Amino acid sequence: MRTFLDKIRGRSRVVIYENERAVHLVKGELQGILGPGEHYLKNGRGTLMVERQDLATPLFRSEYEKALFDKLPEVADEHLTVVRTKPGEIAIVERDHRVYRVLGPDQQLVLWTDAGPWAWTVIDTATEPELPRKLLLRLGEAKLTHHFEIIQVTEGSVALLFVDGVMTRTLAAGLYAFWKAGGSMTKKLVDLKRQSLDVTGQEVLTLDRVTVRINLSAEYRVVDAVKAAQEVKDFSDTLYRALQMVFRKQLGALKLDQILERKGDVNAEAEASIKADMARIGIEVFDISLKDVILPGEMREILNKVVTAEKEAEANVIRRREETNATRSLLNTAKVMAENPVMLRLKELEALESIASKVDRLTVHNGTGGLMNDLVRLRDDGTAEA
Repeated sequence: MRTFLDKIRGRSRVVIYENERAVHLVKGELQGILGPGEHYLKNGRGTLMVERQDLATPLFRSEYEKALFDKLPEVADEHLTVVRTKPGEIAIVERDHRVYRVLGPDQQLVLWTDAGPWAWTVIDTATEPELPRKLLLRLGEAKLTHHFEIIQVTEGSVALLFVDGVMTRTLAAGLYAFWKAGGSMTKKLVDLKRQSLDVTGQEVLTLDRVTVRINLSAEYRVVDAVKAAQEVKDFSDTLYRALQMVFRKQLGALKLDQILERKGDVNAEAEASIKADMARIGIEVFDISLKDVILPGEMREILNKVVTAEKEAEANVIRRREETNATRSLLNTAKVMAENPVMLRLKELEALESIASKVDRLTVHNGTGGLMNDLVRLRDDGTAEA
């Protein structure tokens, strides 16, 4: 019966549920927002239009949003919550004490008030560019990380932070997060641990025009990260080139023999020069050494021949010296025997003992004296009777 009367009067019955809200228009004109319940609305000739929205989606999305705020601001304030940010600001929007959304700079978020409760915090990224650790953990758990950048610095390193191309601070080991809205942000990691650098296969022309290849090594560490990053483009490349230039200059002023003989002295001179230059850019250098001097093939053959000849000459000198010593010893022995007949007799007996040990049977005639005389004659005529 009521439905029939409503039709006669040009009204329509609209039911809005608890989880819904609705924007309604009559003859294309915005009338307001309908809350939960039963509503009888004018609908002459089907001119009523109802736009339903589910509160499960808290965002207010309607093509009549501007008209609602312009024509019916009181209705908009009653049903909608508006969050706005200015340029350089970030808003952390919470729904029932849980992070719902992160609003970027110069943005607006229109929410159904009844889908809340809502709360938000606006952050000026110019004055607070870094996220507190507690907020970082909350946003990480909510997987809302697109508005900030995480920087992790490992132990033994530092990070130089640049905002809009200007270095703002040095970060020690740890985990950091910065708002992207705070400016164009870049970082440069600098390792502070002791490191080694090898320079291999560098060709050097010596003073006597011999081309040699050298292998160098050095150890270094960064003691002033700011200087090392700002004074030069690449401090490791700078050290590499310094090693090249200093050793080329040092070795180019020496002959090959001097380089091979004074390797330690060359290292000391080069080390003093390189350390002074690298200290100006915040680098401490240790243990610079000239590890290898590699000669061309033909030069190696020549030096091998020289070394062989020198060693043979030394061997000949030693051999002649020993022969001279042996001859001198025999001469001295002969003099002693000539002056001492008993000594001569003892030597004769030693010779007899040596001969007797080499024969199986020995027959002696004329006694020991005759044997000695025969032995003496043996040297003269080459015969002996036994």
